[in-house]
Amino acid sequence: MPLNQTVADVTRRIEERSKERRALYEKRMHDQYKRGVHRSDLSCGNLAHGVASCGSQDKNQLKLMNSANLGIISAYNDMLSAHQPLETFPATIKDAARQMGSTAQFAGGVPAMCDGVTQGQPGMELSLFSRDVIAMATAVGLSHNMFDGALYLGVCDKIVPGLFIAAARFGHLPATFVPAGPMPSGLPNKEKARVRQLFAEGKATREDLLEAESQSYHSPGTCTFYGTANSNQLMMEMMGLHLPGTSFVNPGTEMREALTQFATQQTIRNTEPGGDYRPFYKQIDARAIVNAIVGLLASGGSTNHTLHLVAMAAAAGLTLTWDDFTDLSAVTPSLMHVYPNGQADINHFQAAGGMSLLFRELLKAGLIHSDIPTAFGTDMTAYTKEPFLEDGELIWREGPEQSLDEDVLRPVSNPFSPTGGLTVLDGNLGRGVIKISAVKQENRLVEAPIRIFEDQNDLQGAFEAGELDRDVIAVVRFQGPQANGMPELHKLTPYLGVLQDRGYKVALVTDGRMSGASGKVPAAIHMTPEALDGGPLGKLRDGDVVRLDADNGSLEVKLDAQTWAQREQAVGDLDHYHVGLGRELFGGFRQLAMRGEEGCSVLGGFEADDLARQGAHIQGEDA
Repeated sequence: MPLNQTVADVTRRIEERSKERRALYEKRMHDQYKRGVHRSDLSCGNLAHGVASCGSQDKNQLKLMNSANLGIISAYNDMLSAHQPLETFPATIKDAARQMGSTAQFAGGVPAMCDGVTQGQPGMELSLFSRDVIAMATAVGLSHNMFDGALYLGVCDKIVPGLFIAAARFGHLPATFVPAGPMPSGLPNKEKARVRQLFAEGKATREDLLEAESQSYHSPGTCTFYGTANSNQLMMEMMGLHLPGTSFVNPGTEMREALTQFATQQTIRNTEPGGDYRPFYKQIDARAIVNAIVGLLASGGSTNHTLHLVAMAAAAGLTLTWDDFTDLSAVTPSLMHVYPNGQADINHFQAAGGMSLLFRELLKAGLIHSDIPTAFGTDMTAYTKEPFLEDGELIWREGPEQSLDEDVLRPVSNPFSPTGGLTVLDGNLGRGVIKISAVKQENRLVEAPIRIFEDQNDLQGAFEAGELDRDVIAVVRFQGPQANGMPELHKLTPYLGVLQDRGYKVALVTDGRMSGASGKVPAAIHMTPEALDGGPLGKLRDGDVVRLDADNGSLEVKLDAQTWAQREQAVGDLDHYHVGLGRELFGGFRQLAMRGEEGCSVLGGFEADDLARQGAHIQGEDA
């Protein structure tokens, strides 16, 4: 099918907006390639250190210089269920490389924190910043210049975006992202949410709550709801950085092992010694980023990616804005209902047709670019196939042409809604993001007096005291990256959900995050500028009436312009956010953090910063 006109226009707009920036990025990647991606550039002393720990077979192969050596970057730890399966992957990868007459070395590990463990806890204030720490840790691992390609092993919230940012800065290397897969289905998500709300109302014990949570999160593998972790996997496949159909295969299976082996060997083929050099920087461009956004919108994916994709694109020399999301959302139908957007989990999505059918529908409608190179060695049209084991050999066959369960996955001809699940809000309270795919139509417009909180824990106290039993918009401010690292505020969801169930009109407005688990309560998040940065949330007062209109993309305080202009900015009490559990180590990050629409990065704008400095220098000379 011809490419949808809006998709084409947005892609062209990103390319034009990023023209100089992208050209500088590509030049730098080409220059790095010309400087050498081979071990032959190292001195004898350098190389001796690099191979000293290897067995004799790998050591001899590395010294020959005529075969590929892959760097393995892994987010393995055995506390985080999604990453525990990665423990065995390096051995599998090394064996698969040897079968190709090549080698693989574990280049480095990166931190992998679990937002599920830190929800509502001080550690959550390090979560977003961990993305950039992961990018830097990956750079350290790859800085030895021993590698012809790289395998990135990671799954969850900030981990894959951090790995992607680093992969972009090492864009002269071919890259393949290797997932671990979701855990088998456990307690249904609807039942888990019910017990959480009962606990918030004091109608369930902590033992009841722990039992429900333990039945939901019960084994190695990714959590099965459709949050940021599973959105990551979908996006990597939408950009061709995964093998076709690899995102949602359960860990510990013969198929998972075979896919990891094939990913290794395909990456070797993609290296220069492998004969089909496919570096990251020639694969990931504006078209790939647009594919990721469309996939995110069609699936009702995580709001976190309105931050992460901006930062990821920037690392590849591309300037992305929230308006790009809004315009693409207007033409992207909602095709997936996986919790919190529906009651199914990601395993049900896989069984209903999975990624191959989603690709088929989006390609058929002209909503994604088909002509980008992929880690699989093809263009995107091969991603309508799914993997099978035939006599122990991994093959790909065409996937289903129709959904096996239209309550979970639908065709473009019969979508859940005609537009995507994310939209941007704009108004006199700034700009923010809202996920509406799980919000019922009657709850998308809320106009009510506000109650202001500057710490999420205070909302719980107000709820328990009955102070919120009314139509109310909860404003939780001083939660942005510069204030306290922009934590996710899922702790608030059960309380606000109870109020909504009691028949009240309820919403949340915050400069913090809610992520992929954003649910039935409308939540205007990532409000920018944040309150600490002079943002309008700092001018609000208890009792002000705010109108949130998700369908029309507006967020306004109902005050005349003169009164609003004369309001003074509140000053937040932030000291308690900055000490304890290592938070004092991230003071510099809080000072460096960019705004939400700039991706909250502490790493700067890369080529954009350099071009701006060049422009300022030229202007200074002219003056």
